[in-house]
Amino acid sequence: MASTDTGVDTAKDGSTVAEQTRGAYGLAGLEAGLDALDSVQSGRTPLRETLLRKVLPPVTAVALVLVVWQLLVWANVAPDYKLPAPSDVWGEVSDAWVQGTLLDYIWTSVSRGLLGFLLALAIGTPLGLIVARVAFVRAAIGPVLSGLQSLPSVAWVPPAVIWLGLNDKMMYAVILLGAVPSIANGLVAGIDQIPPLFLRAGRTMGATGLRGAWHIVMPGALPGYLAGLKQGWAFSWRSLMAAEIIASSPDLGVGLGQLLENGRTNSSMPQVFLAIFLILLVGIAIDLLIFSPLERWVLRSRGLLVTR
Repeated sequence: MASTDTGVDTAKDGSTVAEQTRGAYGLAGLEAGLDALDSVQSGRTPLRETLLRKVLPPVTAVALVLVVWQLLVWANVAPDYKLPAPSDVWGEVSDAWVQGTLLDYIWTSVSRGLLGFLLALAIGTPLGLIVARVAFVRAAIGPVLSGLQSLPSVAWVPPAVIWLGLNDKMMYAVILLGAVPSIANGLVAGIDQIPPLFLRAGRTMGATGLRGAWHIVMPGALPGYLAGLKQGWAFSWRSLMAAEIIASSPDLGVGLGQLLENGRTNSSMPQVFLAIFLILLVGIAIDLLIFSPLERWVLRSRGLLVTR
């Protein structure tokens, strides 16, 4: 029966037809809203918008720093041998480019840093898996890894020189001791954040051992693992710079750290500033070319990346 003496249509459950209609429209509106959220554009942004949002701000910041720097030079806040003008540093860049040594400085350090980081990645990843999944190993060496991560990388340079001598092996040893704990701890933290239901579901479907690590554990731990990789690269780069500054030898060549130390030895502040800027430039370039695309890929694969 769909009517009463008052003339209002009702359903069998006592609700009015109007209420059901509103409920239907409300549910349809909710579904439409969810569909709209799911259909957020995640394609490539226009070039102009990219330039305005991502290129213009850092360029503006750099220009502002250069302006303030030049103003400080004009105000004579410090002698020239302490605070060189931007033009003096640019002259140092031009001289190194003309002499053909600028790219050599960069490549010497970058090649060492990347190779050392890859070695640390090959060691730190299985180590992190073992520490995260084996309780005895975690109790035994977990605190040691945390302690090594907090130990300044420069502390490893003197013993590495004594053990291995002034050669590339010493450089790679310092990089490994600085980067492996960060990579392993990042992976352990990522594995700890995996919902236990995922692991049980994987075991139920037969994903155990190496198969479970590849299909369940590593994808689930990817955000924490990627954070550990970024930190591991930072420790690799800092460790390498410390080793190049302290340990010098003709057989090692001149990297960015050695260039910085040469500037200090020669009391050449333009050369010191050049080395600092190159070290900073390499760090920014590695982040923009390697880690930022990886982060965007992880976010996009999890439906967390929208057009901004």
